[in-house]
Amino acid sequence: MAGGYWQFDGNGPELYERYLVPSITIKWAEDLVDRAQPRTDDIVLDIACGTGVVARVAAERARQSQVTGLDLNAEMLAVARNVTETGTSIRWVRGSAQDLPFPQGSFDLVLCQLGLQFFPDQGRALGEMRRVLKDTGRAAISVYSPIERTPGAHAFVRALDEVLGTNASRVKRSEHSFESPTQLEILLKRSGFQTVDVQIVEQSIVFPSVLDYVRFQLIATPMTVLLKERTESKRDAIIASIASSTASFSTLASLANDTFSFPQEAYVATASR
Repeated sequence: MAGGYWQFDGNGPELYERYLVPSITIKWAEDLVDRAQPRTDDIVLDIACGTGVVARVAAERARQSQVTGLDLNAEMLAVARNVTETGTSIRWVRGSAQDLPFPQGSFDLVLCQLGLQFFPDQGRALGEMRRVLKDTGRAAISVYSPIERTPGAHAFVRALDEVLGTNASRVKRSEHSFESPTQLEILLKRSGFQTVDVQIVEQSIVFPSVLDYVRFQLIATPMTVLLKERTESKRDAIIASIASSTASFSTLASLANDTFSFPQEAYVATASR
């Protein structure tokens, strides 16, 4: 993903694809693509594609479409290339959402899942999306709602602050910087998009345990920086402590059936150029 935080190294992108994509992002990817309704002959761009889950879903939904995935992070793109399923033809491009390396009017459909909140200049990124769309082009964009609307994540950031200090949750909280669907709607309209529609969407997230959720957040996302200078034994102890604190901030319903489950909310927008 673009932006300062989403710059993985090591095996972070592989862990992200292996654990967080099936638990979280595949659900949002399928919802976003279903709302966008890619057509058979569409030329599609997935911006901030990460390991490519949205691009893959789009390619599966419209088999004859031409799909391009763009991301700033080379390590994420390397994983995307490796996991692309047989029978899908996706072009992977490294580049910035704020300076798209494509001519004007190149695409029928632009997708951006849970990436807009990380762009330093969101208006410029949206302007670039609109620029590369054809006159009849469409866009589908999702962002997380305030973190209080996602109880599992809210419990987690409270635990981070308790165990590691108040700055520890900064990266996680930045995922949830959009305060309302109106904020996203206004931003799209100011960027020139038409027929903007923003829906509040909820997905049910389930992890095998609180410990699994916390571990994957801290080893497969940009929050790896919080543990980077620690020994393995110290990392394990910190993860266990944060998991225990997360559980203490969670509801009994979230912890039922020996799992960790919670609703996750996002704003999903569709618009025309």
